[in-house]
Amino acid sequence: CAMGLVYFKRFRMEANLRARDFSRILLPPGYRFVGWQPSLVESHAEIKYLSFRAEIDSNVFPCLGDYPGCLRLMNEISHKPGFQPQSTWLVATTDTESGEEEFCGTVQGVADQNRLGAIQNLGILPEHRGRGLGQALMLKALDGFKRAGLLRAYLEVTSQNNGAIRLYRRLGFSKVRTVYKVIEAAYS
Repeated sequence: CAMGLVYFKRFRMEANLRARDFSRILLPPGYRFVGWQPSLVESHAEIKYLSFRAEIDSNVFPCLGDYPGCLRLMNEISHKPGFQPQSTWLVATTDTESGEEEFCGTVQGVADQNRLGAIQNLGILPEHRGRGLGQALMLKALDGFKRAGLLRAYLEVTSQNNGAIRLYRRLGFSKVRTVYKVIEAAYS
């Protein structure tokens, strides 16, 4: 087995928050937002893992491919100096069979050193996709940035993730640069 480099093309996308109105963020019936609490770090990590484990981003960022990696990442994010609790959310619903609350979406926000909001890992469980949950979570995170006085937000997305790119464009993000993430990978 030999080692080689794999390059993943990613887009940095940015959005202006100045003139945005986030007063009407709606979730479908049966879903609700759950705000950040330190006790929810494991729930964020679990939803992050279950959302990304079978996606291309788990190749780009191997920590997304296993729960311990997601838990480590979530702990790192929540302890960053610019962590934005008001931009960090879960989406919950009630399981129809058990009647228990379960989480099905996650997003985290961080303010970088330039006072830009940075979206971290927007993830929706596969069985809950296509219902507008990703859009609602993104808007909730952007609203948190705006309430914190941040005027712009950005994210990075893998170029093959067409569904996410369409969503981000609809929400006012535009591509500002192409970046490459280099991963050392084994091959035969």
